[in-house]
Amino acid sequence: MSESAWLILAIVLYFGVMLAIGVYSWRHTSKYDDYVLGDRGLHPFVAALSAGASDMSGWLLMGLPGAIYLAGMSEVWIVIGLFLGTWANWKWIAPRLRSFSQVDNNSITLPSFFENRTHDTSRLLRIVAALIIIVFFTFYVSSGMVTGGRYFESTFDGSYTTGMLIIGAVTVLYVFIGGFLAVSYTDVVQGTLMFLALLTVPVIAMVTLSHPSDIFSFPTNNAYGPHPDGNPTYFNLVAGVSMATIVGNLAWGLGYFGQPHIVTRFMALRTPAQAKAARRSATIWVFFCFLGSILTALVSTVYFAQKSANVTDQTNYETIFLDLTRIMFHPLIAGIILTAVLAAIMSTMSSQLLIASTALVEDLYRIVSKKKPTHATLILLSRAMVVLVAVVSMLMAINPSDTILGLVGFAWAGFGAAFGPVVIASLYWRRLTSTGALVGMVVGAVTVFVWGSVDALSGIIYEIVPGVIFATAAMVIVSLFTTNPSEVEKDFDTAIAVNEYAMDNPKTSFNEVIQKIAPEKATAATAAAFHAQPQRYDSSGKPKGNRKGPAGV
Repeated sequence: MSESAWLILAIVLYFGVMLAIGVYSWRHTSKYDDYVLGDRGLHPFVAALSAGASDMSGWLLMGLPGAIYLAGMSEVWIVIGLFLGTWANWKWIAPRLRSFSQVDNNSITLPSFFENRTHDTSRLLRIVAALIIIVFFTFYVSSGMVTGGRYFESTFDGSYTTGMLIIGAVTVLYVFIGGFLAVSYTDVVQGTLMFLALLTVPVIAMVTLSHPSDIFSFPTNNAYGPHPDGNPTYFNLVAGVSMATIVGNLAWGLGYFGQPHIVTRFMALRTPAQAKAARRSATIWVFFCFLGSILTALVSTVYFAQKSANVTDQTNYETIFLDLTRIMFHPLIAGIILTAVLAAIMSTMSSQLLIASTALVEDLYRIVSKKKPTHATLILLSRAMVVLVAVVSMLMAINPSDTILGLVGFAWAGFGAAFGPVVIASLYWRRLTSTGALVGMVVGAVTVFVWGSVDALSGIIYEIVPGVIFATAAMVIVSLFTTNPSEVEKDFDTAIAVNEYAMDNPKTSFNEVIQKIAPEKATAATAAAFHAQPQRYDSSGKPKGNRKGPAGV
């Protein structure tokens, strides 16, 4: 068999597994809440890998190694910022968002949570949040399409457009079929592939070198890639970069608090207490993935020079991982490893397609619909919107005008500035008002658009920094000069009490926690789940016998 035939076989097998998971998830998706949020039943390990895989798109295997290969270790500031942001997001946002989102009228999307948290009756906050999601996710999904096209070019020497269409179509298909569960379960497979590939490829490449230790000195005084005389400052984290650049790269970590496709996993956890176990899995996964990505760039500086091998992408060098794999391994093994890049691309795109389609249906269509749609209608509309967003993103990606990292960076900054301050304030500041949240959100999004579009400004510092600063200032000032309905601060205190009890009693189901601490906030489904265990409670709902609380706590 030819090399291309082996590679195609591996990828077809991978596509088959993804579609099989989609079908399995479809069989377990009967309600609209299942399709959108998995009915809040996500295992912490699944949530951790799903959040990580949907976060670390193709830039982890292509964009980041290429950036480090080109510029040196000064690009590692992004990695430091993202690692700290991952930990902080799971530590401070995940538990409270899980609690607050259910207590606040069982919110299943970020825009609906903002509306319910601030008791916004105008619907404007929810609509604007949904529009921001649709706009920035279109750019984000487009970056995934670009990665898919370049992957196809490098792997098969094929057409960029053909590769983009094939990868986009398969991703759309399993999201279309299985919704949130399909996205989450495929993310686990994809995250595992990424993890193994990022550790395997650079280590084996290093072993094949005559002197593996050369990777720590070679690029400083030897010709490689774009540097005919070497890069003397390759290992210097601060040489050639300003303090503003360092701050901007670290500020990538700020973006985590506002990424809808990541924080949605927090809302889907079974209980707030499970965020602790998920945090451990997530930080271990992301640490080793970053380590593998950095090592790929280091090894490549020596490997391609000493082996007289060529990098397919001679402009941004974003194909070094793909090229290493194709050169070193049998085509079938290479094909299996290269599916890790597909995994990175598809895991992120799938999450973003689902969130964008949900924003269109849950946060736009449902609030203007004159009659309550059925679950079947909502699921059908969500699937239609998945296709629509994908088509628009494909059209934008036909002639890419930016690097993968550039496209991702713009969308990341948009969400981080528009939603990040509002998410934090929603969970930690009882004085947040709907007007303050709306103004802060708009200021953050507009700042990123303007700052990122003007060369004189974008060259100063990454747009997320001014975006977060201006958004936070606007949100706080406007909130202090506006008032809340009396129920807002009361609900905030209730949500805090529910969260604290849930964290102190990790073995208690969250439905039981709500029934004990805030029964007035229990939905019909919550109450049904609670009363389905009558052996624990007397006729008034109090624990039987000597139990101190739900589940014998």
